[in-house]
Amino acid sequence: MTPVPIDRRVTPVRPDLAAAHLRALVEAQRYAEGQAMQVIEASASLRRSPQSDAPLETEALHGEAVTVYDEGEGWAWAQLGRDHYVGYLPRAALGTATGPTHRVAALRTHAYPGPSIKLPPNMALSLGALLTVVRQDGDFAVTEDGSHLWARHLTALDFKEPDFVAVAERFLETPYLWGGRTSEGIDCSGLVQTALAAAGIEAPRDSDMLEAALGKPVAIDGALTRGDLVFWKGHVGIMRGPATLLHANGWHMKVVSEPLAEARARIAASGGGAVTNVRRLPRDPLAPLAGRGPG
Repeated sequence: MTPVPIDRRVTPVRPDLAAAHLRALVEAQRYAEGQAMQVIEASASLRRSPQSDAPLETEALHGEAVTVYDEGEGWAWAQLGRDHYVGYLPRAALGTATGPTHRVAALRTHAYPGPSIKLPPNMALSLGALLTVVRQDGDFAVTEDGSHLWARHLTALDFKEPDFVAVAERFLETPYLWGGRTSEGIDCSGLVQTALAAAGIEAPRDSDMLEAALGKPVAIDGALTRGDLVFWKGHVGIMRGPATLLHANGWHMKVVSEPLAEARARIAASGGGAVTNVRRLPRDPLAPLAGRGPG
């Protein structure tokens, strides 16, 4: 078998095991069809190896689909449905796959055991979490497991936010977390991916993948507009307007809005290099006017 170049971040293959659909492409001791499951906790950490202190690769949100290829010692080796990332999830965070009907549109919302905001919540769900709503109970949407969520914090699964930048702006001041994808902690590419998903735009997980997959290049020192994605090696930010960058970064250790010129100078001075690319996504004619917003 001729070796095929693969990106192991998004390819379910190990020396001892690979997904069955890769049988003709990669060598492994055995192959597995995989079992469809979904995340039942508020979120689940996808790690590089099956240890709780292993590096965090990304996070899967409540209700997101996963395919499990192997289980052992409390861990599931799995691939995420959203962006195909592969790694190890806590097995206890997974349950039977169902069909979601809604998603969380608020930055964060609570799931209560009954129709009262005075009840101790069962969990807190972040923007983008998926839910299967079976009925309405006053101001609450009730899910199949009986959880009650404030209905105005949810939106139908097929709703597309008109301005993904406005979604990203909700995360201002959120702490930086390498591999994070929630309102408790998020990284630069997680911020972009999450905001785009709310607008109905599928996007890969890491900054190099985003740079390769999204939009068309525009001049780095040209006139920028709201929604342009600015890339460095290993980093990405979103333009709020012609001069202001929104990004999760390890300098501030949070999501901030700052002049692009200041960010460029600081990143270059600290060894992060120069801007490598600016990508502009196709614009929805119904979306807010380009350039609206700070900077």
